[in-house]
Amino acid sequence: MARQEKKRDVVIVGLGWTGSIAGIELALEGLDVLALERGPDQATVPDFKYPNQIDELKYGIRLKMMQKPSQQTLTVRRSDAETALPYRSLGSFLPGNGVGGAGTHWNGMNWRPMPQELRLRSYVKENWGEQIIPEGMNLGDYPVTYDELEPFFTRFEKVAGISGKAGNLNGEIQEGGNPFEGWRSEDYPMPPMARTYDSQKFHDACVAMGYHPFQLPAGIASTAYVNPYGMQMGPCNYCGFCERYGCYQYSKSSPQTAILDALKRMPNFEYRVHSEVLKVELAQDGKTATGVTYWDEAAQEEVFQPADIVILSTYQLNNVHLMLLSGLGEAYNPLTGEGTLGKNYAYQMNGGISMFFEDESFNPFVGHGANGVCIDDFSIEQNDFGALGFIGGSYWRTGTLNGQPIRSMSLPKGTPSWGAGWKEGIGKWYGHAMSIGSHGSHMSYVNNHLDLDPTYKDRHGRPLMRMTFNWQENDLRMNQYMKKMMEPLAASMNPDSMQSGFKDVGAQYDVRPYQTTHNTGGHIMSENAREGAVNKFSQTWKAHNVFALGAGNFVQNLQYNPTGLVGGLAYHTVDAIRTQYLSNPRPLV
Repeated sequence: MARQEKKRDVVIVGLGWTGSIAGIELALEGLDVLALERGPDQATVPDFKYPNQIDELKYGIRLKMMQKPSQQTLTVRRSDAETALPYRSLGSFLPGNGVGGAGTHWNGMNWRPMPQELRLRSYVKENWGEQIIPEGMNLGDYPVTYDELEPFFTRFEKVAGISGKAGNLNGEIQEGGNPFEGWRSEDYPMPPMARTYDSQKFHDACVAMGYHPFQLPAGIASTAYVNPYGMQMGPCNYCGFCERYGCYQYSKSSPQTAILDALKRMPNFEYRVHSEVLKVELAQDGKTATGVTYWDEAAQEEVFQPADIVILSTYQLNNVHLMLLSGLGEAYNPLTGEGTLGKNYAYQMNGGISMFFEDESFNPFVGHGANGVCIDDFSIEQNDFGALGFIGGSYWRTGTLNGQPIRSMSLPKGTPSWGAGWKEGIGKWYGHAMSIGSHGSHMSYVNNHLDLDPTYKDRHGRPLMRMTFNWQENDLRMNQYMKKMMEPLAASMNPDSMQSGFKDVGAQYDVRPYQTTHNTGGHIMSENAREGAVNKFSQTWKAHNVFALGAGNFVQNLQYNPTGLVGGLAYHTVDAIRTQYLSNPRPLV
């Protein structure tokens, strides 16, 4: 029999970005809040101290901060005709592990969605008709609008400390910002980061071709800054150790930098590490949750933690898995279209061009995770879907992210991959290369989904989650269009050589090479319980006192990095809990 703990007002599962937001906001409301984190504790001091943290082998290659497949994994297949096999070696995506979650090791690229991305089906219907939507594409609208979310985007940007330049301030286009972005009520809390040489070169080439370059909005401090919780950030020194690392100087936005040190000091907040939640326990009528059962690694026993409110704020894949195991909805069936859990899993569609300049030097050691100049001239709201034959869009970016010599040594095609020829190539081209990246949207499809694996189980005897996923023609056609448009821009910079890396139509998903950790969908938002797993306030349709936060709410994936929308939705949810739910616990829709 499981050990039972004292009942709490709120139990939070996972202490990354969304768990930290929920924790501090509900603790400020005076609630007794407990957070359960499966991984270890980690804080800027002492865990990210210099020079220990800038160990590329430990963190960049051996992935010290990531979820270990032996701890938790999933199975992967490309279609129902294949047998799913366990994801045993991290490749395509890298779930975080420990306090701070993926928000600790991310690059810091922070975007709001375009307004039309949140109503994409309606946007397509109004402009081209529903007949252009490909068969099998689960294109949908979010049940919440950009205008509703705008104050919460602003709130998250202030808390995270985002550096950037507004392009659309209350409907007025601002020079130097993104002219295509949705309206903003306020400018970013800090000015944009300085440009590196490669981003300036890209900027000038874009201007010459009539495009509209702007500085990427960065969760990296350009100046000293104090956020609304009293947390301080220091200006970045461009060391280039962002992605896969914790920040040793409080410059990168993360739960540690922005929230956790303030939250940990609150007397009505507690967190427990090495505590893996196994199941959300439902009441007999199935309409509410009574708490969660978790595995206490230290005591080697199961524990029941009762609570009035359950917040699911783990990584997207883990959220979906836990909801499937807990019966927080019906599993999605792609053959019938019935069920909601696991529906609309989506990923990201990226590509890029590498360029080599024998007589130009780019200092690769000066950079940061969100460095770069971008253009949005090929974004969702700028593309004519009817004429182009696809639905979607992409932003383009250039800027040095890091100079880490193991992972970041771009070489021209034909260079030997080992031996004296490889060494000669490194000597000639290291520091003489730059790239343009295309970061594109990814739509949801009937056949791309998540469910429970019938064969493989985890160490607790629970079925692993199974991912069925493959690239689809629509998104590949979008990717090829970006290649077609990008190559003339790259050529205009007069490189000695260049090489494109875009997936061709017909490409099959490969789980081995890293792509992004932007996994989305699986417990999507919806107007009603038939179409999705949670309502506009991230409240589960199944149990009104269970709220599921994170990218699992995405109806289809954005053309942007997901953190900005994840943060905005989290603040939107906790605002609804504070202002509507606590005084009268009930379904809010």
